[in-house]
Amino acid sequence: MPSRYRANFINSITGFKSANLIGTISPEGTENIAVISSITHIGSNPPLLSYITRPITVARHTYSNIKETGVFTVNHIHSNIINQSHQTAAAYDSNTSEFNAVGLTAAYRDDFKAPFVKEAHIQLACEYVNEYEIKENGTILVIGAITNITIPEETLYGDGWVHLQKADGVAINGLDGYTSPQIIDRFTYAKPDKKATSILDK
Repeated sequence: MPSRYRANFINSITGFKSANLIGTISPEGTENIAVISSITHIGSNPPLLSYITRPITVARHTYSNIKETGVFTVNHIHSNIINQSHQTAAAYDSNTSEFNAVGLTAAYRDDFKAPFVKEAHIQLACEYVNEYEIKENGTILVIGAITNITIPEETLYGDGWVHLQKADGVAINGLDGYTSPQIIDRFTYAKPDKKATSILDK
């Protein structure tokens, strides 16, 4: 199987993936953003997330910036910035700010060192916690603690649920496809002795 075909095929068959931009800054002050489709929920108490970085046999600016500064941001991609977001995957050199290169805006607040993506509707501030090598292929699972969240008020429901469609969030299909998810329903907590019922406020 040709390598590019295999990469497209295997990256697609596992399903839709979250679409985010990780924002970092180097110790020298160069801002970096990178499109990441491997961010996952690790736990809510404490609030933890993770992402996978490919083997560090070549320069990985996002990973090295996180290791050197200890902080990063996670910014949800929405439909109006998919072109700029995808372009961040290009192999820019370490002295180039992807923000400037692709036409997105770095934003800072609350003395947090890493840059947020101003255009993103949902933004998370994170601190590096730990990492684990995946020995089977040399990738690294990076764990981050969520320390602050910026979110549109209209997306947050009274029970803590976030209606991501109202933030125009997109998902990634494979390596280079972007899709707009549409919510179908939401249900009560599943219990063996009670049938789950719809609780989505449509």
